[in-house]
Amino acid sequence: MSSKYRLALIAHDQKKDDMVAFVEAHRPYLAGCALFATGTTGQRILEACPELDLQRLKSGPLGGDQQIGALISEGMVDALIFFVDPLTPMPHDVDVKALTRLAIVYDIPMALNRATGEIMLKARETG
Repeated sequence: MSSKYRLALIAHDQKKDDMVAFVEAHRPYLAGCALFATGTTGQRILEACPELDLQRLKSGPLGGDQQIGALISEGMVDALIFFVDPLTPMPHDVDVKALTRLAIVYDIPMALNRATGEIMLKARETG
């Protein structure tokens, strides 16, 4: 089993640019992590930071959110950063709720915006 910090990254369409900027800002730290991301989010991250250890899963609406949920339930994810767009209706909103529930059940940190993502990574970087 890897000793790397295992982090799942998801971003709604209107938040993908924010996620890429977040990852670029934390590139040195994230280079030491094992990353999982849903399809398009992962593709955008890898285009900007191809050196990262990132496993792309399916697109969120096509099952990627559930794949992340399965990884959480199997103890394969240490934390989740999910940049949610609260202003755009999502047809797969039930998947977002399921991920939130799994993060609570398995007691892993979950950041829903850049501010909480910053706090989460700063705590890991300094702690």
